[in-house]
Amino acid sequence: MKKLRALSLILCAFILTGCFEDGDDIPIQTDEINDFVWKGMNLFYLYKSDVPQLSNNEFGLNAIDDRYGRNEVYNSYLENFSSPRELFESLIHQRNTVDQFSWIVDDYIELQRNFSGISVTNGMEFFRFRSPNTTDGLIGVVHVVQPNTSAAANGVKRGDIFYAIDGIPLNDNNYFGLINQNSYTINLGTYNDQGTPDNSDDTIDPGTESITLTKAEYTENPIYIAKTLDVSGKKVGYLMYNGFIRGSEVGLNSVFADFKSENIDELVLDLRYNPGGNVETTTFLASMITGQFTGEVFERIIYNSELQSNNTDYLFANKIGENTVINSLNLNQIYVLTSGRSASASEGLINGLKPYINVIHVGTNTRGKTQGSITIYDSPKFNREGINPRHTYAMQPLVANGTNRNNEFVPSTGLVPTTGFEYQERQSNYGVLGDVNEPLLAMALADIEGSTSKSQRLKSKQVPPLQSVLTEYDFKPFEGGMVID
Repeated sequence: MKKLRALSLILCAFILTGCFEDGDDIPIQTDEINDFVWKGMNLFYLYKSDVPQLSNNEFGLNAIDDRYGRNEVYNSYLENFSSPRELFESLIHQRNTVDQFSWIVDDYIELQRNFSGISVTNGMEFFRFRSPNTTDGLIGVVHVVQPNTSAAANGVKRGDIFYAIDGIPLNDNNYFGLINQNSYTINLGTYNDQGTPDNSDDTIDPGTESITLTKAEYTENPIYIAKTLDVSGKKVGYLMYNGFIRGSEVGLNSVFADFKSENIDELVLDLRYNPGGNVETTTFLASMITGQFTGEVFERIIYNSELQSNNTDYLFANKIGENTVINSLNLNQIYVLTSGRSASASEGLINGLKPYINVIHVGTNTRGKTQGSITIYDSPKFNREGINPRHTYAMQPLVANGTNRNNEFVPSTGLVPTTGFEYQERQSNYGVLGDVNEPLLAMALADIEGSTSKSQRLKSKQVPPLQSVLTEYDFKPFEGGMVID
């Protein structure tokens, strides 16, 4: 699980507001960082008008003109907050319902690395579920194993179930402490349905196999699988893309060059585990899928009422930069595989393509997030130029909404699958990613083959899913989102 390095809090007896210390050992008062937090949010926050502490501006300050201006009332306000995070959270509009995606970090260097796909991991990606017929027992079910990692080297497989770490059965109280170790041993088990359709007697039976995993720094390639399948005389391109990471456009363009040379008839784009990422990268991928709409609006980014001059139209392109020609397929139809983990830029891709081509949406509702964010630094213009060297705090608040050409937003309930293509992954039958028999991919291929009976058989084999156990730690906005340059 990806973690941001904590900045040390130095308690200074002679300063009531406390102070922070960076690598240069130059103390900075908490209210100085709080000043940056309030002014950055006051200028950029999408929901500024809904937050009285921002919209009323009782302090008489302008975030730009008075970037470093202070007054007695404002100073007193800042001193009410013991940490930048506490102030930041007080400015969030309806954290549990409207804005679940803004965040603040105390180490922007680690944040930048994260946006580049760099993290510390053992390569095992899994979902957490309630152990059947228990009140607080937990299990992990592996859904992706990253190549060239400890998990891959030690034989962890998609679909593996682990019920304990270091021999300690997982539960709500010990889970985070055990999983956040740099090295640990997972104890594998098997799901036992007791041979009955009734799940009230289901159990996780301990196995004999254990696997020791060690975390290390890793740079993820979001292009997880790219291949061409032969399906009933048709060539079908399959791309599993797990993050719109800035800089992955060249690799994507190479994949589409191969698809183009192989004259694929259909394309299946697998975004089921893609939490989003960079808007420009999303636009480039949309341009590779199409090619016949260069110069037309793919996505509109709309800021708060005081920053309307920042509104931006992202247009379908035919080049990456000045010299790299995009390998476009000129498709009029695409199959997109999704789950509840498909979010932000993934949803923006689907929403942006729908006015132009037929998008057959296979899977479940997506996450439901239309908003975009930017990184705000403590500098004169809140960008990376002239950053305050005395601390490493930065913010990633929601600053804009994304719509398609028709000004349609992604609903908060997510994008709904195409009628007849609803399918939820089942942990008991994950299948092998990229294999024609993997259920979610097979749903798309059945339609390409024109086999209604195959689609019906796939749906008839669905069994009740395990109970997912989600907390704020399970959907990390810094692992995707919709990031605006």
